[in-house]
Amino acid sequence: MALTPGILARGPWALEQVAAHWREQQYEPPSGANAAADAAIAALLARGSPAHDGVSARLAAHREDAGGLALELEPARWALRLDPGDASQSLAAMCVVRASDGRWLAGRRAGWLATWAGRWALGAGGAVDAGENPAHTLGRELREEWAVDAERITVEALVCLPHQLVLLVGLAWLSEGAQVVPDAEHDAFAWWPPEVDRWPSEADEPLRQTAIMLAGS
Repeated sequence: MALTPGILARGPWALEQVAAHWREQQYEPPSGANAAADAAIAALLARGSPAHDGVSARLAAHREDAGGLALELEPARWALRLDPGDASQSLAAMCVVRASDGRWLAGRRAGWLATWAGRWALGAGGAVDAGENPAHTLGRELREEWAVDAERITVEALVCLPHQLVLLVGLAWLSEGAQVVPDAEHDAFAWWPPEVDRWPSEADEPLRQTAIMLAGS
């Protein structure tokens, strides 16, 4: 049964309050999903983008209680997330980043990337490695993409997008004076004002809504 798009669970939780249990058996998608993934990989190759496939995470179930958030995960083919119609509940981590004075870190994703090429995004994000706790993915992606460690990170929400891609959304605060260095996945970056209504025109509505959701955290 498909997940209902929207917020599946709402924190905040400390990183240690997020538990991940990985099933041993890899998720077997229907043949149509594999065919769509194959076609997406072929399209990436045709435009010269990296087309590495592999194993990532799929959200099989979740539970939220007073103790935190529990995630039941399955190993799953990474390329399933490339189907714009149904990403098969593939799980990714999104680490929204704020400076100590409240500004938001925004980066434009390079045109050669496999997903969301040319679009502006908040902070860092990426796939969950097989066996990894998605809460730990948040800090790893921040270090890999921006060469910086957060002063603190909280896990804010579990969100399902309309095409069945699931995001674990975290919020990272940097220490005063922290410097970021973008990796090759970004061809531009900027610090947007703390007030969302002062953001530039390249900030699309989903980014604005994400920030509004997190503004009180």
